[in-house]
Amino acid sequence: MINQNIVVVGQQPWDTTLGSNCKDIAMEFSKRNKVLYVNSPLDRYSSISLRKTPPVQKRLRVIKGTEDGFIEVKKNLWTFYPGCIVESINWLDNIPIFNAVNRFNNRRFASSIKRCLTHLGFDDFILFNDNEIIKCHYLQEYLNPRVSVYYSRDLIIAAPYWHKHGSRLEPLLIKKSDVCVANSMFLMNYCKQYNENSHYVGQGFNDQLFANFAGDTPAEMKGIKGRIIGYVGVLHSSRLDVDAMIYIARERPEWTLVLVGPEDEGFKRSSLHDLPNVLFLGMKDGSELPSYIHAFDVCLNPQVLTPLTVGNYPRKIDEYLAMGKPVVALQTHAMEMFSSVTYLAQSNEDYVHLIDLALREDCEGRQNQRRAFVRAHTWEKSVEAIYDAIEALKK
Repeated sequence: MINQNIVVVGQQPWDTTLGSNCKDIAMEFSKRNKVLYVNSPLDRYSSISLRKTPPVQKRLRVIKGTEDGFIEVKKNLWTFYPGCIVESINWLDNIPIFNAVNRFNNRRFASSIKRCLTHLGFDDFILFNDNEIIKCHYLQEYLNPRVSVYYSRDLIIAAPYWHKHGSRLEPLLIKKSDVCVANSMFLMNYCKQYNENSHYVGQGFNDQLFANFAGDTPAEMKGIKGRIIGYVGVLHSSRLDVDAMIYIARERPEWTLVLVGPEDEGFKRSSLHDLPNVLFLGMKDGSELPSYIHAFDVCLNPQVLTPLTVGNYPRKIDEYLAMGKPVVALQTHAMEMFSSVTYLAQSNEDYVHLIDLALREDCEGRQNQRRAFVRAHTWEKSVEAIYDAIEALKK
């Protein structure tokens, strides 16, 4: 698929400091098509509660007209910060009132987008929605795209915030979309309940950043003695098993558990901070992450088994494997595809046993096997599968 106009909407803003599937997909789209990446509109609650933060300050300047919200990122790729505020409505219990205000929000958002579409000459375009089921629920009707694509990368309705209205809205959005694409078989089957035209498209990662790393160990880790068991990513207590981490650290005091990433309140309050062999290194820039993974002897992904995690694609596993590292993770539906190159745990005791096994078995041959496994997991291949799903509509 080439020379198409694609409008990308969703949850993840362009100025996010975290890894973003949606941004990576937009970048890949732009190699062969023109792409407008639309950031989510600022909501009323955030405009007040987060008013002093740089991202909200930027959006308020755009709304006031003192800063241009339309930015050219590179050839064929633009990002757009809407010049509007939408009302915060998730707290509403009355469904008819919620629906009415949500339509108002969507209409206001669509009106802002239309001005940008006119500027770019996007009369005919594909609308790609990255898992946004409230703020983008009616954009298909108000923007009238040639094709509407819903991208499922997380079972977000399992999260309390999204469950309240999302459990009703997401099936409706999936059903009315022309095509649905998902980054795991679990999520594809979920979408297929409501839309037969649902496809598995896999997942990519920044293979150039991780596979070609040739740097040094970070200075803050050079003094660590013994084996290093590490995790890189957001430390979110609703997704990660804090108790399993505590168990690992206590059972093997000769190991150092290194956690790289921002902590939520659950992690900040946890007794992990009281253990001498647990090291919190905080949030790092994405470009720095390979140097930390490089220093790990074993990489860890100790998820909590919940509806939110059981089927989500673990992008960090690809990043770990691309660097040849042994990986111990919770056994989930999504991890089945990695079973030949990872160690999958079902209990706290399993984690310790499998980390021991991974340390003993690690060798150059296994490292090369891991690297070879993830060579097929590129954004180019994933986006090609998205193109195929869209092209199949013509048949």
